[in-house]
Amino acid sequence: MTRKQQRLGLLALGMTALGGATALVLTAFSSNLVFFYSPSDLKAQAISADRRVRIGGLVEDGSVKRGADSRVAFRITDGKTDVAVVYHGILPDLFREGQGVVAEGKLEPGGAFDASTILAKHDERYMPREVVDALKKSGHWQEGGASEAAAAPLNAAATPVR
Repeated sequence: MTRKQQRLGLLALGMTALGGATALVLTAFSSNLVFFYSPSDLKAQAISADRRVRIGGLVEDGSVKRGADSRVAFRITDGKTDVAVVYHGILPDLFREGQGVVAEGKLEPGGAFDASTILAKHDERYMPREVVDALKKSGHWQEGGASEAAAAPLNAAATPVR
């Protein structure tokens, strides 16, 4: 083998190793991704029961039912469709009916959503952009007090108070 052939062989081996490492990293990332869905999207798409997803929308008025062992059942709606959610644990302080919420968990075979994490709106102005878009599509978005500031990113520059 000439030196040129050896270099080409080493280069091919290095590229193969780099491709294998890239494939392993991408596989690890794809298994840890959690996608966001509105209730309408969740009903429209076939999502496997073992896949972790996030759903967001408004907590439907009159749907919160507290059970034994800190079990809470409620419904999340985007105005068109709603999804039953079951959560075992302590809810955030800001959780209440009519407010925005994001639930992370898995869809059960019966159609209910088994949430492992509940995230409530952290103030009266912020709501994830996906939830705002879903509410605008359904006609439940109200302009005014929570209009453009609601969809503002968390890292937006704040104006100093003087």
